[in-house]
Amino acid sequence: MLESLAQIGLLLGAAFVAGAVNSIAGGGTLFTFPSLLAIGAAPLTANGTSTLALVPGSAASVVGYWREVARTRLALWFCAPSLAGGGLGAWLSLRAGDKLFAQAVPWLILAGTVLFLVQDVLRRRLVVASKAPAATGGRLAGLLFVQLLVSIYGGFFGAGMGILILATLAAAGFHDVHEMNGLKSVTAVCINGIAAVTFIAFGRVLWPQAALMAAGAVAGGYAGARVARRLSQTLVRRLIVVAGFILSALTFFEL
Repeated sequence: MLESLAQIGLLLGAAFVAGAVNSIAGGGTLFTFPSLLAIGAAPLTANGTSTLALVPGSAASVVGYWREVARTRLALWFCAPSLAGGGLGAWLSLRAGDKLFAQAVPWLILAGTVLFLVQDVLRRRLVVASKAPAATGGRLAGLLFVQLLVSIYGGFFGAGMGILILATLAAAGFHDVHEMNGLKSVTAVCINGIAAVTFIAFGRVLWPQAALMAAGAVAGGYAGARVARRLSQTLVRRLIVVAGFILSALTFFEL
């Protein structure tokens, strides 16, 4: 499918932007998935390829945020439900099949965009509701269950997954946005990693496209994590919301 320099540029550029925005605010799937559809990939194959391509970018973001990630051990607690949910979500998308998944795609992109739109309100409410610096006991069990549900959604289709992870971390008592972004990247590696293994097992990955986009996502993820402190997150989020609504509208007409 890589038939021209224009297609290569489209996939590489989309992956770089996706890696960068994933390290800052989440939502990279809103860029990688439509770009794969644009070059003719089937919906589930585009989903699998996009998922695999974003794993290295999330890993690079973890490296960029390592100082913040090292401050807490809560990441280890979130890995188990992230792995379980990511695998289950990917399996459910494969069970749905291309036709049903294609019908759901515009709504999934729209849902991810709406999550972006309301994320600040959602996060503020959860932070206010949280009185402890970290979750313990029954509260931790409840948060891990919520993370399992978020991971199932993330394995099925990742757009908006980052916002839900950040909201869960806010409910756990985290307030440092950089520490939260680091932990989000750790859980994203788990969710997308196990989902990618599932898609690979069922032959739903385009390897040349995945390799090309992974390179772009790594560069974007590391660069995004390094410069995040200098960027206006409000501006970045507004641009992502606008792009998400445009892409949702386009997929409503095309699929």
